[in-house]
Amino acid sequence: MKKEKEAHVLLFFLMLHFTLEGQSDYAPYFYDNGPSSTNGNMAFLSISEDTPVGTQIYTLNGTDSEGDPVRYGLSFEKGSKEYFRVEPKSGNVTLIQELDREKQDEISVLVSITDGRNKVVETVRVFVTDANDETPEFQNLPFIIDVPEDTAPGSSIYRVQAVDKDMGSGASVSYYLQTSPFAKFTIDGHSGILRVKPGETLDYETTATHFVTVVAKDGGGMYKGKQQVLTSTATITIHVIDAQDVPPSFLGTPYFGYIYEVSVPGSEIFTVYAKDGDQGSPNPIHYSIMDGSDGVFDINSTSGCITLSTYPSLLKNELYEIKVKASEVGPNDKLLDYDVTTVTVRVVDLNNHPPTFYGENGPQSKFEVSMYEHPPAGEILRGFKITVNDSDQGANAKFKLRLVGPSRVLRVVPQTVLNEAQVTIIVEDASGIDYEKGPTLSFKLLAVEIDTPERFSATADIVINLLDTNDNIPKFTSEYYIARIPENSPGGSSIVSVTANDPDSGPWGEVKYMIYGSGSDLFAIHPSSGLISTQPWTSLDAEVRSKYNFYIKAEDSEGKYSVAEVFVTVLDMNDHCPEFDEKLQEKTMIIGTPVRVEAVDEDAESPNNVIEYSIMTADPDNAFDINVNTGEIKLKPYIKSMEIVQNITKQKDCKWSLVVQARDQGSPSFSTTAVVNIDITEATPLKGPMAAFLMKSRDNPMKALGMVTFIISTLVGLTVLISTAMYMRNSKSNRIMPTRRIIKRRPRDWQPRTFKMPVIKFGNPADKLLISDPESSPQWDTSSPRQKPPTPSAPCLPPAPLSYTRPSERPHMVPTISGALASKGSKKVKFSHRKEGNISSALVSELKMKLEQKIIESNQGYY
Repeated sequence: MKKEKEAHVLLFFLMLHFTLEGQSDYAPYFYDNGPSSTNGNMAFLSISEDTPVGTQIYTLNGTDSEGDPVRYGLSFEKGSKEYFRVEPKSGNVTLIQELDREKQDEISVLVSITDGRNKVVETVRVFVTDANDETPEFQNLPFIIDVPEDTAPGSSIYRVQAVDKDMGSGASVSYYLQTSPFAKFTIDGHSGILRVKPGETLDYETTATHFVTVVAKDGGGMYKGKQQVLTSTATITIHVIDAQDVPPSFLGTPYFGYIYEVSVPGSEIFTVYAKDGDQGSPNPIHYSIMDGSDGVFDINSTSGCITLSTYPSLLKNELYEIKVKASEVGPNDKLLDYDVTTVTVRVVDLNNHPPTFYGENGPQSKFEVSMYEHPPAGEILRGFKITVNDSDQGANAKFKLRLVGPSRVLRVVPQTVLNEAQVTIIVEDASGIDYEKGPTLSFKLLAVEIDTPERFSATADIVINLLDTNDNIPKFTSEYYIARIPENSPGGSSIVSVTANDPDSGPWGEVKYMIYGSGSDLFAIHPSSGLISTQPWTSLDAEVRSKYNFYIKAEDSEGKYSVAEVFVTVLDMNDHCPEFDEKLQEKTMIIGTPVRVEAVDEDAESPNNVIEYSIMTADPDNAFDINVNTGEIKLKPYIKSMEIVQNITKQKDCKWSLVVQARDQGSPSFSTTAVVNIDITEATPLKGPMAAFLMKSRDNPMKALGMVTFIISTLVGLTVLISTAMYMRNSKSNRIMPTRRIIKRRPRDWQPRTFKMPVIKFGNPADKLLISDPESSPQWDTSSPRQKPPTPSAPCLPPAPLSYTRPSERPHMVPTISGALASKGSKKVKFSHRKEGNISSALVSELKMKLEQKIIESNQGYY
């Protein structure tokens, strides 16, 4: 019993165990595939910093023990930048921000996996690997250094340093200088030490500042799948410090000085100037005379001023060459490097007389002359009497003459003078001597010494007063003038004012106007003012002539002239009212067909001659419409038959009246009226083309008559053509052309055909379209509305063609086949035939046989 109880307890615990085991739930987990795998939990993942944004970099991968679907999550610590995003279902991780190893080389990421009930979160580290994306950066910029100019070649003068933040080969930096053909420096590629290039020296006097461009280059590396080498540049400014290595030098050599007759002891002759060649730190200069002074010259040791120590009258030589020494003054007033130059001193006469201009009465500063404009080139202006003189001797008396004024108009001769000369002024460009450009020409005559230090000079005013000549023609302001004038303008009305200018002075500049040419007789021009107007008796009419053109002439007192053309347009005015042919017009109107009235306006242009028509009054009223543009009058649409017309009038007389107005469109507008009596009738219906033609020409009988005349002329022309063709056919034979007579028998019952034109009746307005034949009209019942006009008879055939005989020849007749043959020749030919006897008879017999055969063939073809 006890064992059985223990068995039940054991069974209970087993059932409880299996029940609890069936209800257990395990959390999902990530696969840990290691840092080199592309899927798992992202632990220790390495990613290059040049990975493009949007790249899938990893796949989160995990599972659930129960096989439930899992979802993935990815987050970052609060305050940190989010670089990745995960797709919850697939676990694909995408880069969403650019990476920069130099700023952050390790990223902490919280990755999670959940099956919907349990969630597992892991913190993993992602490492950012380096790419060669950083350029070398120079340290301690800017690079400015001072170097003494006596620095030995190959000496180190500076060290350049640049740092690259990349890792590996991309962090190594090498240096080089941009090449230059005048480079005086070199740099060590590894250390960046800058040196003076071996074999090169620095010279402050040549180049005081050097600018050297140094390039820093990294060791290269991969960037976005490609090998990349990055560089950066910097400029090194090298100031060369001057050293005392250049001797002094004189400036402005060679030196020349002069001693004049009025000089006294202590007079300054010349001042020399020297400066130290070392411009950076120059030393003072000490001046002294080494040789050549003969005890008559002194020099100031500080300023370099050379002075005379005696009177000029005591000098023994006319020329002295003084050697002057310039020495640098070093520390403790020690004289260092020096330079020597020569000062040439000449004893000369004093240049104390400037050039002077003289006229006929002594010294003179202004010369004036009058002359006509446009003298010939090369003409000498003889009105000037000018002499120039310099009282000095030798070089002091040598000077140049120059004329200052309008360029290349005049020139002066001679141009170089020694002591004294007569001045001649010659015309060089005559076009510049024009009174109209200016009545006065002014010049300056200059005399300037050439070889003297004083360069004494003198000036004189040259004034030329020009006299005018008649060298210009009057010229109109335009080649043509366009004017307009209304046609109703009274005589003497002004049209247009013309102007011609003559720049000449006095009577030569006075312009007289004249008018001439076709159409000018209606116009006049004021001889002085140029005002063009109509003649007092002129009456312009645009309907007669609207365009005029003529010529005008502007003439000066000597007959010089120019011509222009004037175009005058006569403007149409509304000065005509519309006119009807007749004030009382009789019209016949067939119901359904309009009649037309027409008025004419004699004005020349629209809108003055544009007419509009209107019905002023009508009897009966409201029975007619009129076309305002064409003047066509028609019945109202509701009037379609004579019954309606008779119902309106209440009488058999169907003649209505209306007053039609024709008004033009001008301003002011004019109008006229006409009374139109209209006989209303109803047309008998006709058929066929002739009826249609007669309907169209019912109001114009001349049109119908013209058509009949045209038909008859056409038939006559056809007859002439047929006759001519038959004649040409018969004339194509031998030279012997007999004239034949064809006897044609007519049948007994044959009657000649005639064509009779229909007769148009105009007695009854209603019968205007009825056609009657004079022969058959009595038998034609006009009372029947369906009666048709008789059909016209066909025309007869044209007569047979007549034989053609030239006026100069006799007719050649062949009466019958057995008759005698008349040749085509003259009487002389006939006489020769009689002499030939039997031979001629035989020939005639043979020709007769041939002719008979041709006549038979021709008769058969004719019938």
